[in-house]
Amino acid sequence: MTGQQPNGESATALTAVQPGLFEAARSAPALPAGTTSKLPIAQVLLESPVPHLDRPFDYAVPVDLEEKVVPGSRVKVMFSGREMPGYVLKRLERSATAHRLSSIRRVVSPLPLLGEEILELAQRVAARYAGVTSDVLRAAIPQRVARVEKEFIGQPPPQTAQPAEEPGPREAGLALKSYGEHSWAHQILHRVQQTLQAGGDAVVVVPDQRDAQEVASLLEDDLGTEVVARLSADMGPTPRYRSYLQLRYGQARVAVGTRSAVFAPVANLRQLIIFDDDDPSHAEPRAPYHHVREVALLRAVQTGASIRFLSTSRSLEVQRLVERGWLTETAPDRDARRAGTPLVTASSDSYQQERDPTLQQSRLPAVAFRSIRKGLEQGPVLIQVGRSGFVPAVICAGCRTRQQCPECHGPLALPAHHGQSQSLRCRWCGIHQRGHRCAECGHREFRAAARGTERTGQELGRAFPNVPVILSTAGQSIPEVGEKPALVVSTPGVEPVAAAGYSAVILLDGDLQLVRDGLDVPRQVLSRWFRAGSLARSRSEGGAVVVTAESQELTGALVRWDPAGYARRELYRRLELNLPPATRMLSVTGEPTEVRGLIHEVKLPAGLDWIGPAEAPGGESRWLLFFGYAQAEEVIAEIRRVRRTTSAKPQKGTTRALRIAVDDVSSLQF
Repeated sequence: MTGQQPNGESATALTAVQPGLFEAARSAPALPAGTTSKLPIAQVLLESPVPHLDRPFDYAVPVDLEEKVVPGSRVKVMFSGREMPGYVLKRLERSATAHRLSSIRRVVSPLPLLGEEILELAQRVAARYAGVTSDVLRAAIPQRVARVEKEFIGQPPPQTAQPAEEPGPREAGLALKSYGEHSWAHQILHRVQQTLQAGGDAVVVVPDQRDAQEVASLLEDDLGTEVVARLSADMGPTPRYRSYLQLRYGQARVAVGTRSAVFAPVANLRQLIIFDDDDPSHAEPRAPYHHVREVALLRAVQTGASIRFLSTSRSLEVQRLVERGWLTETAPDRDARRAGTPLVTASSDSYQQERDPTLQQSRLPAVAFRSIRKGLEQGPVLIQVGRSGFVPAVICAGCRTRQQCPECHGPLALPAHHGQSQSLRCRWCGIHQRGHRCAECGHREFRAAARGTERTGQELGRAFPNVPVILSTAGQSIPEVGEKPALVVSTPGVEPVAAAGYSAVILLDGDLQLVRDGLDVPRQVLSRWFRAGSLARSRSEGGAVVVTAESQELTGALVRWDPAGYARRELYRRLELNLPPATRMLSVTGEPTEVRGLIHEVKLPAGLDWIGPAEAPGGESRWLLFFGYAQAEEVIAEIRRVRRTTSAKPQKGTTRALRIAVDDVSSLQF
């Protein structure tokens, strides 16, 4: 029946006379007093990690804030009884809700910090990683420094260029050298020069501060400091925020930095360059745990910009895109690789084993010793060791099992008086174990599993007297060394650069680096070898590399200097085993009851099922899900739906957040 109005007329009759009257009344929100009449509604994205709040909310714009509330500005609003920060997405004439709106409390920053392109990119990243947009923006936009904003107030930001009509080149390159005019840094310089000459802007992302310093200095010397802006967490809040605003306002056209630089707000992006995408530093450690490589791919598709992956090695993810034809292979051919790289020798090959009967017992094989002695006649020699310190671990001389303390199960070490006392000391509880036996075979003799930089430097100093010994570790890294003969002992990733290259590079502790748990350990170790080897002179200049490891596949790839060939073989092996990156994966880690509650709500496509639970650190459990690329959008959208509905329900007591990570192979331990 039709409801009757107080005057006796039905609602149907009134609607017939004035169609849409009631609908308009229901949709018009009640605005607070003092609301501006010009675009009175602001859509605000709250800075909240809560999944069900990952959407715009409408707020009224007060008259006194009318000029400051602009798209991209940062504001404070009231939500659920408390003040929360957020970003203004747009201004509107009317709201889509009929509820009474609250007013924006205050403007934190009147500058348009968030542009449309970066907002869209953040939303795409959140969708790919089953995350929340505000978590992505936290990584994209640096911490605010109020005094820096005074330099930009009153300046209009440039209009963001439209996406290119035709996508730019998409390339997978290979750098043979990490020093001199043919280094990877100079390759980046040449590409950026071409981009600027064509009227475009460029973004360069590198793994760490050392690489950022090298590339930025090279670009600034050639292009000028006003053109290049650095973006790195190590810079400190003030210079980093100034660099961000210089890019946002078009004062700088080239962004160079670490992980967060992939979101650099350049106005006319036409070139993205990602160096060494296989480096673990490119993975964001905070939710939604995105990777620079995937963000760059999303941005290249979004903007039509050219993208180039450059490295001294080759990641499986990039090789997969090469195999599919999405990326073009631009690596040097076999002859060019042979001419531009050093002579590589594996100490474990049959020829060396026949010549050196003590090979298995010696940490420094004869071929490595000869290479060091010959290399010191021509210049500096680099020795890469597995880790820093003196003697990090102890293994059984019989079965090679790592030794643990029988009291606390901590790692045992060889004290300085081990030769006399025959005792081992626990590095955790400090108890000395005299007469210790191997728990596996009962053997009583032990040896150092890996000697760190300090012990290695000490031993080499005795073997080569009157030769300077230089140590470089993560705690105290040395950026450069001279051309005079010297022994440079370094851990992976912080090797100093020699201006004319090293005459020899010795890669020690290869087997011990490979015994670590993890699906990606072999390719990460190989990547470190290629990076260190690229610091050596070419074979025509007498450069040599010696690698001490038993793995024929890895040492063979280094001897042939064929990172793409290894990546291709490993990729197809992963395809047969249905492992990433040949397939997609998702992991959920957390308190067992909460994890089970979430996966119980997820509706998976036919044929998919969870794998688990596996024990994770801290008493948590982990479940894994493998799925194809064609199923990824559906699966991740379902995970996001369940996260939103679950987070909207009232929670009893204190709960720990679940860690949901997409394509995080560190979850796979073998």
